[in-house]
Amino acid sequence: MPVDDLRSGTWVTYIGGRATSARLRRCRVEVTSGPDAGLIRDIEASVIRIGARRGNDVQLTDSKVSGLHCEIRLDDRGYRLRDLDSTNGTYVSGLRINDVYITPSSQIAVGSSRLKFEPLGESVEIELSDSDRFGSMIGRSVKMRELFARLEKLSKSDATVLITGETGAGKELVAEALHDHSPRANGAFVVLDCGSIPPNLIESELFGHERGAFTGATNSYAGAFERAHGGTVFLDEIGELPLAMQPKLLRVLERKEVRRVGGTKTIEVDLRILAATNRDLGVEVNRGRFREDLYYRLAVARAHVPPLRDRKDDIALLIQHILATTPGGETASIAQETIDLMMKHDWPGNVRELRNVIERAVLLSETPDSEDSLRRTPAVPPRAEPSGITVTPSQTATSTDATMTVPIDVTLAFKTAKQNVVSEFERRYISRLLAQHDGNISAAARAAGIDRMSIHKMLHRLGLANPGRD
Repeated sequence: MPVDDLRSGTWVTYIGGRATSARLRRCRVEVTSGPDAGLIRDIEASVIRIGARRGNDVQLTDSKVSGLHCEIRLDDRGYRLRDLDSTNGTYVSGLRINDVYITPSSQIAVGSSRLKFEPLGESVEIELSDSDRFGSMIGRSVKMRELFARLEKLSKSDATVLITGETGAGKELVAEALHDHSPRANGAFVVLDCGSIPPNLIESELFGHERGAFTGATNSYAGAFERAHGGTVFLDEIGELPLAMQPKLLRVLERKEVRRVGGTKTIEVDLRILAATNRDLGVEVNRGRFREDLYYRLAVARAHVPPLRDRKDDIALLIQHILATTPGGETASIAQETIDLMMKHDWPGNVRELRNVIERAVLLSETPDSEDSLRRTPAVPPRAEPSGITVTPSQTATSTDATMTVPIDVTLAFKTAKQNVVSEFERRYISRLLAQHDGNISAAARAAGIDRMSIHKMLHRLGLANPGRD
């Protein structure tokens, strides 16, 4: 694309079907009226943030402008202006907007200020990784190689990183890869899912507690930060953290010290903090649900995981990878027409949904032969072998655990009774798997064909002690 064609914010050059370079347009924001009239900012960033607080690309002193008011995202379709649920709104041509693509020379009204947005005839190169893989993540698309290049740099630092992205996009894999490629790789990697812990236990899970600190505290307990000393703590779904806990987390970030619930001693911790959320924390700040100072402290560096619909050229590669890591999938193949169908699907559940579809197809020898079938699991497997996916039978060893006798209570609802059996199986399977691998979670995950994060979450959900050394 010619640099003077201002319709696009980014563009890519391909050679032999592979992206060799990507460029980002330089843009100018000029304040034409209001308290900051005359302010001009030339910005080289894929996201331009505008608001009254520090950390914004365009910081305004206008009292009617929210701390995080709006943002402009640059992509191959143009310039996407989005209001961040500001108090007084964002206007273009007199109309209050929520999410809209704007044209060059657009006039934007925020509070008492008027801004002129102007793409420039200059650009900067977007760094792309030479690799199609980082940690457990794979992707040849420009968006993923851009992410990999960023993660390669961030992994060498000790900076706090806020990982954003939709549910199922792979935020956990980003956190895991950052730890594994960091100088702290030999230290602990402690995962805490802020969305799955009852509010009355979150403080204990984060900071630990002393014996007798509350009813049921029969022993002292080291919280996530203590257990991660020398390593990394990953706070998943940080947007779910109760507002009352946020000042205490901020103190840990700033001072690197914790105090157990019911304790008087301050404990110093040496760790790196990674956080992930599928929420827009800028919007949550404006709604009063998330502390602004904590938001900026977490977002020292950012990493955004693109949704699968924005990287559909990775689907064939992902299918190949999922089949190779799915029991029975090594002998399976998917017809091209089925892959073509998958390319048309929007994948609201992202890579997690794709994996579920492939694993279901392998298990049931089922073809996802319609878009509707991508959204539901049939009650029974089809009798006839489908044309889209072929599974070659192979010898598999079947073993039974004679000691596993879970009583089936028919007075319970089917779903509850089934979950009891599944939970017991998971508890025994994970316990024996970890014992077989001497508590090495990474080795156990590889042997089971699942990601390490799944084992961490399963241990937490089942209330099992984490015996892992990593």
